[in-house]
Amino acid sequence: MKKIVCLTFCLGLLLQSALALPEMGTLSAKSAALYAANGQMLYEYNAEEELQPASVTKIMTMLLAMEALERGDVTLDTMITGSEYACSMGGTQIWLEPGEQMPLDDMLKAIAVGSANDCAVAVAEHLAGTEAAFVEKMNARAAELGCQNTTFINANGLDGMGQKTLTSARDLALISCELLKHPKILDYTGIWMDSIRGGKFALANTNKMLKSYQGLTGLKTGYISEAGFCISASAERDGLSIVAVVMAAPTKEDRMAAATALLNYGFANFAAYTPPADVLQPIPVTLGRADSVMPAMDQGELIVEKAKMAEMSAEVTLPETLAAPVERGQHLGELTVRDAGGETLLTVPLYASEAVEAKGLRDLFTAFFDSLTNGE
Repeated sequence: MKKIVCLTFCLGLLLQSALALPEMGTLSAKSAALYAANGQMLYEYNAEEELQPASVTKIMTMLLAMEALERGDVTLDTMITGSEYACSMGGTQIWLEPGEQMPLDDMLKAIAVGSANDCAVAVAEHLAGTEAAFVEKMNARAAELGCQNTTFINANGLDGMGQKTLTSARDLALISCELLKHPKILDYTGIWMDSIRGGKFALANTNKMLKSYQGLTGLKTGYISEAGFCISASAERDGLSIVAVVMAAPTKEDRMAAATALLNYGFANFAAYTPPADVLQPIPVTLGRADSVMPAMDQGELIVEKAKMAEMSAEVTLPETLAAPVERGQHLGELTVRDAGGETLLTVPLYASEAVEAKGLRDLFTAFFDSLTNGE
């Protein structure tokens, strides 16, 4: 079964926007990537080169912490204890004292806002027992996300004894997109100034773009001399959420300029697109305890080029009917978005939004009896 819906947009306005789109220009950085928050690649420059991320490493530390929160392994009130090892980190820190305890809520604030190396290790030790065990989880999670150029050596991004964390702009973008699936993290990465220890220790965000870029929500900056200036910058405007990763910029100013150029490019050239409601219709289910099941996209939204939105068509390929049982998440078909010339812009799998159990003998007998009593 195919269903095609043609979409007509405000052509004049969109063409005007398309004509005004800026070029990306030269980026003063070794590597860069621009991704939509749903994981869709929008732009890449030398994005597979293995480079040091410095404190941008902490996006993976924060991701594992947020996932532990979601599983219920910890709560924001869970007390985290600073070990002798965690307190010895150096670099950017809040000067944890050995044995000092702080709720995870404050630890996350210190990591996201103040880039605290000591807190990153303390959280890692609490979640996995040791930092080494946590690093194994970091690398395993990176592999699950499709990161092909990433090897973490610690939870904070500092150089180790003859070792260094390596990753790529593409991999950092993938990790950042996964982190954005936990909106609670933006309550921390979007903080400009705050305090911990009952107001006795002030924090100022290392991400100065929070004040200079409209719609910026996070995520993390990083710098050590060997890595240069790095950032994973997330921003949202008009329903479009994107992530710009910059690695090995020569100066803070170059890092900010490159991230700004990437985000500007994203917002100028792309828009979030949701197919019209009548494109996705329920599919009848035979012999099921529900009469139908609704197909759904795995991605919450699709991102398309504004210049190609003047006239597009959305086409779904789905079966006419389904036989029960249907499993939640079962692959049903696909949605294809094409431009006016018939070029395929996106193809997205469609899945069953819920499970439908098969009718049992009792259900069938009841239905048969009802048909007799209703005179059918």
